[in-house]
Amino acid sequence: MPKTFHEPISTSLIEEACARLADSKRVRQPLPGGGSLNIDRLLPFLCIYRRNPARRDEGTETFVAAEASYLLAPGDAPIRGGLKKLVQRIAQTSAERLGSFLILEVWAGDDRDVPRDVDGATGEPLLPRPAFRILTRRPHRPEGTVATLEFALQRIKLHGQAAQVEINQHARNHPAGMTQLVSEADERQLGCYVLGLEVRPIYRDPKTGEVYDRVLRSLSRGVARSLKKAFFAFALHRTTVRPQHYFSLGRRSLPQQVLTIDRQLAEVSGQFKFLLLVTPVNAERSWREFAESGYAKQPVLQYRPLDTDPLLLKRRLMKVPTERVDDPTLAHVLRQTQDELDRQITMLGDIGTRRFLPGSLQVFGGVEPALLKLAGEILTRLPDGKTDVADAPLDAKAFARRANREIKHYQTQAPSFAAKAIVRDDMYSGLLSTGGNLLIGRETSIAARRGEALLQHEVGTHLVTYYNGAAQPLRLLRVGLAGYDGLQEGLAVLSEYLVGGLSGARMRTLAARVVATDSMIRGEPFASTFSQLVEQHGFEQRSAYTIVLRVYRGGGLTKDAVYLRGLVEILEYIGKGGDLSPLFVGKLAADHIPVVRELLLRGVLREPLLRPRYMEDAACVGRLERLDSHSTVLDLLAGQSKKED
Repeated sequence: MPKTFHEPISTSLIEEACARLADSKRVRQPLPGGGSLNIDRLLPFLCIYRRNPARRDEGTETFVAAEASYLLAPGDAPIRGGLKKLVQRIAQTSAERLGSFLILEVWAGDDRDVPRDVDGATGEPLLPRPAFRILTRRPHRPEGTVATLEFALQRIKLHGQAAQVEINQHARNHPAGMTQLVSEADERQLGCYVLGLEVRPIYRDPKTGEVYDRVLRSLSRGVARSLKKAFFAFALHRTTVRPQHYFSLGRRSLPQQVLTIDRQLAEVSGQFKFLLLVTPVNAERSWREFAESGYAKQPVLQYRPLDTDPLLLKRRLMKVPTERVDDPTLAHVLRQTQDELDRQITMLGDIGTRRFLPGSLQVFGGVEPALLKLAGEILTRLPDGKTDVADAPLDAKAFARRANREIKHYQTQAPSFAAKAIVRDDMYSGLLSTGGNLLIGRETSIAARRGEALLQHEVGTHLVTYYNGAAQPLRLLRVGLAGYDGLQEGLAVLSEYLVGGLSGARMRTLAARVVATDSMIRGEPFASTFSQLVEQHGFEQRSAYTIVLRVYRGGGLTKDAVYLRGLVEILEYIGKGGDLSPLFVGKLAADHIPVVRELLLRGVLREPLLRPRYMEDAACVGRLERLDSHSTVLDLLAGQSKKED
């Protein structure tokens, strides 16, 4: 029989929860009055939030619900019976097995105490800075934990202002209007510690209680990280637990809500193949017409018809409730992806119009001055416009056979690697990895010496990360997190270098894509950008046309600048001692490396299912090991050029 609103927490509920906890099993228990107890596994801490019935308190429980062990409880006196006993029994059960236990209660300060300052010179209102009060019993116990929490909270910045943190050992370490859950005498008896954390409620309107969503999300991410650092210090100094990292104390299990939202976003992403839809179907015919015009007439490009209405896709996308995810890390990743999908769908509806380019700049970015300068240096160092030697070139079918042999290598390690290399009649030339397959244009011709490099680019990087992502609980790692293109393409180009196939001609092409993208963004006509590559940089006319077509397709696609930018990002990452292994977990952006590292340490994600074949080759590993903090793209260029000579 379901519990009524006024029924207290029963002894049987308490004993059942503690029995599961003693076996380090997950506890997910609704409590009378709308509360809940959620403990991921046996952990040395419990975060508590009690709703005060005498005040509005929107948003505050977010700071607790992000943790792996938390209790949300109603603060109404008639229905909080048994709450003290529940908390004390959890503390006793955990302390007996772990050596000690920490109870941290979180609440919001009074909205009336939030400063309403104005600028003395202009009279403009000043946004309040974040502030916290850590409330301890005399002396500051446990000292190391309090100091760690103080330092971590001080590093939180919002509105350009660092947080203020006060430690108070004289005030009550529980919310006003509530009684203490554990007395000082009970603390000593149970072998636990109690801390209070008061948060300045700058995340809501003090009059209406309306939550400032962006402020709350940013603040909750900072608080969540600070709390984990404090719990980590407590575990090391006060308990028998030895976590590998403070992230290890986060949630390991993914709520069904997160899995559902992840699946919904992946399904929307799977409704369209963006790159295929923005690739012209008349590339060869438009080349002939462009050449016949004396390389002066803007090509008229045609695209595959959309098989779905962008408006209906957007409607489906915006029904995905990413705002309900209470894990700050996962909420950040899911909302980012939802936003990027929204922008991509808008671009699909804008193909062939002036509105396409602004969308592309939002999704893929533009060309930074430093990147343009690097591209110019590459083209200057290789001024002769030489191309790869085309002895015994591979046609589309020959390359497909090689690719399928490469695919079989991975299928022997993982039968789930279901990729295929497919020659497409509706693609004139080129390679495209999409939907877990490698698509090859029917007239594709590849220099034999470039074959291995392109195999590792397409199969060893794009397809391996696709199927590694498919093996993870988050489907979005298969289709790609927001902004993944730069890191993915940089990693793919690095693979070309590691197998000794990053030729001078290939480097010139990557640099020319940056130059062409910059020219397109500045509003130069197609023919003018084409002429720049041919006359100033010595490209053959057909090669220059292909580069410019890729950049001007759809109405202006800035994606091609990410290849060189991504290579720079990868080299910087390696130079700082970064390990490549996490980058093969799935398709992710450079900004997501810390996120993936956190989720791996938490046990949410698994180590990559497959390693690229080139990572097992001694020569490739040797090249990788020789890269250091001083290695640049120009160094790679010099090394490969020596090999060619």
